[in-house]
Amino acid sequence: MAYQSFLLEPITCHAWNKDRSQLAISPNNHEVHIYKKNGSKWDKIHELKEHNGQVTGIDWAPDSNRIVSCGTDRNAYVWTLKNDVWKPTLVILRINRAACCVKWSPKENKFAVGSGSRRISICYFEQENDWWVCKHIKKPIRSTILCLDWHPNNVLLAVGSCDFKCRIFSAYIKEVEERPAPTPWGSKMSFGELMFESKSSYSWVHSICFSESGNRLAWVGHDSTICLADANMKTAVTCLSTETLPLLAVTFITENRLVAAGHDCYPMLFVYNEQQGALSFGGKMDIPKQSSQRGLTARERFQNLDKKASSDTKDASLDTVHKNSISQISVVAGGKGNCTKFCTTGMDGGMSIWDVKTLEAAMKGLHVK
Repeated sequence: MAYQSFLLEPITCHAWNKDRSQLAISPNNHEVHIYKKNGSKWDKIHELKEHNGQVTGIDWAPDSNRIVSCGTDRNAYVWTLKNDVWKPTLVILRINRAACCVKWSPKENKFAVGSGSRRISICYFEQENDWWVCKHIKKPIRSTILCLDWHPNNVLLAVGSCDFKCRIFSAYIKEVEERPAPTPWGSKMSFGELMFESKSSYSWVHSICFSESGNRLAWVGHDSTICLADANMKTAVTCLSTETLPLLAVTFITENRLVAAGHDCYPMLFVYNEQQGALSFGGKMDIPKQSSQRGLTARERFQNLDKKASSDTKDASLDTVHKNSISQISVVAGGKGNCTKFCTTGMDGGMSIWDVKTLEAAMKGLHVK
């Protein structure tokens, strides 16, 4: 495990480039900062400052030097690196509320933006006019879209929103791609077709993720639940009510294993039993630090009053790597099917890279296979 503290401000969102040598983050304002790894350190090499409102989503194209960002200014920008300079291209989303999340499709020929205007903008490049255009998916969404994830087939799009629903839509655009083949989620894939809708969520859906095969979908809600839908079992949904604070992020690290995190400030392993069709808690994926017996300094007392509204010395600091809520998880190495490293960023302004094999060796009874 390697922890890097970038800022005093929370990290709103992050994205990695293809070879994981550079990291784009937003420091809870209208900017995007790009860091490059230099030995054991991270050096800031670029600042992207085109947005007029807070940046709410960043995604780095899987195979090229293109970044897409969105924000509360209701705009999206596609940033292209030319001669070591990031040049922005404005994308008109045609929304009247803030953009909340953004995600490139696996083939990079389009991206999706979720917003507070109860619609999803599917954006693609129109060669004839040399600009980005978008189509909207509206029905039956009834509230703000908080999270997105693309199916590996580049067509299906999973969406989580504040109307307590998790849905899968077809985002097939005939102008940029061939007609898709049938999937276990369905075969009729005209644009905007609703392929799946959950019936078991009772809270805001904070994060959503397809497995590497695309046949399983997981999401976490504000009611401290984690749910999984299996297309091979006729989209049966299983949910697990955890005893933790609400979870904010989730990702697959194998086809049957998930990592989730949130307000408890540490990542957790969850296991899906295919035969039983059930989720179970696999363990806390954080090694507690040895508690210090020394007294607090005056500075530390004031910091505790500011951060926790308490100067109590008994619980002066958390025994977790992150000192505040974890807001995002991403796979760094190995892919969703066989992850060897994953990354977490949070409201403490820090980033941690977790080695799965090291966690297995350090924590008794933890097995990720």
